[in-house]
Amino acid sequence: MGPRVERYLLVKRARMSGLLVFDYQLRYEEAVTRLADWVRAGALRYREDIVEGIERAPAAIAELYRGENLGKRLIHLPC
Repeated sequence: MGPRVERYLLVKRARMSGLLVFDYQLRYEEAVTRLADWVRAGALRYREDIVEGIERAPAAIAELYRGENLGKRLIHLPC
């Protein structure tokens, strides 16, 4: 069980909110279309952290869990 933040929220009079992506599943196609448009227009950018080769996969996964990657961690396996 992780840390409980409720007490800190109360003492600091903070507010915590969120959403569940599943609440919007009926708008998935709309989201994909909009996001793709934003990527093409340069309004939305993303990073890929690509590691080459199966032999580097174990270390790449360990680094991922330590937070040592930038963006999406991918392991490229040449054909």
